[in-house]
Order: sequence, then structure tokens, then C-alpha cells
Amino acid sequence: MKKPQLVLMGAGGHARSCIDVIEQEDTFSIAGLIGSRSELGAKVLGYKVVGTNDDIEKIAREVRFALVAVGQIRNPQKRIELFQQAIAAGFEMPIVISPRAYVSRSALIGAGSIVMHGATINSNVRVGENCIVNSHALIEHDSQILSHCHISTGVIVNGGVTVETGSFVGSGSVIREGIHLQEYSVVSMGSVVSSWPRNQS
Repeated sequence: MKKPQLVLMGAGGHARSCIDVIEQEDTFSIAGLIGSRSELGAKVLGYKVVGTNDDIEKIAREVRFALVAVGQIRNPQKRIELFQQAIAAGFEMPIVISPRAYVSRSALIGAGSIVMHGATINSNVRVGENCIVNSHALIEHDSQILSHCHISTGVIVNGGVTVETGSFVGSGSVIREGIHLQEYSVVSMGSVVSSWPRNQS
């Protein structure tokens, strides 16, 4: 059976990581990437940059699925804009989960999110739309990660944590159980979060 086609919105380092996960998951055929004008025609791990943001509506008439493949450090705005553009153009936004990740049967993952190699998402976790759960991140029971968040490599999110929309948690950070991070929070790499001011963003 022919695999459905998917286009990646982004052509940089995070796109390369996404390609590796998509190839190993083996659900989709990558039709190409959407990048900047200067990247047009270039190849990323063998896949061609077939258009720019100006071509999104045209590509959506030919390809059913899209995934935002731009990374998020501090500011989620680019990922949010691309996600909204893709939805408006008519793309379906799949959930991509590495076969080397563990996702509990009681966890829920939102559209357009990617769970990368070695990540663990335990029982009753909720992950919103357009999120990155990066390599070897651990999200423990009953935690909620709202939409457009990036949980970076090696992060430990303990039980009952809430991470609100658009937040970034840097590599190797540990978040104590029950912590509530406000929307657009930024947690620096290697932090230990045992308390969080209610007005911090």
C-alpha cells in the first residue's frame, strides 16, 4: 500500500532530526521540504526543498499532510505561524512518534506534534498541538504540556506538572512535581525548577 505523502515546513537542523524519525516510523513518504528562497532546490538528507511559504497553498493541493519542522528556542512564534498557515491551507497535521519512544496508552498527543527518539511519555499525560518532545525527554504521569511547546533533549518533567502554551524547557532541565509554568515561559538549559513565580513569563 502506498504511503501518504508529507511535506516538512522547514529545512534546517530540526528538519533533519524530523526526517530521521519519520523514516524510522515508516508511516509517511516525504514529498519534500518548504524552506527559504535561498534554499530552493537544495537537498536535505536526500529530500528536495520544493517551495517557500508563498507556495504553501499550491503544495497543499497536491500533498495531504504537513509537519512544522522548524525548531523552537525561546520564541515559538515561527512555529505557531507555520502551523496556522498549514491549517489554513488545508493540510492535515499528523502525530509523529518515533518507534524508539514510549507513549502510554492513556496519554494523548495533539495534532502536529512529534515525539523523538528515546522519549518517554507516561500515563495520563496530555501533550497539545504542534509540540516537540525531543530525544530522551521524560514526561511523567498526569502532566500537561499545552500547545506549541518544546520539551528539549533530556528534560525530566515530573508528575502533575503543567507547562502552558508556547513554553520552552531547555536541555537537561528537571521540573519538580506539581509545578505550573505560565504561557511562553523559558527554562534555561540545565535548570532545576523547584518553584516558579506566578507572574514569570
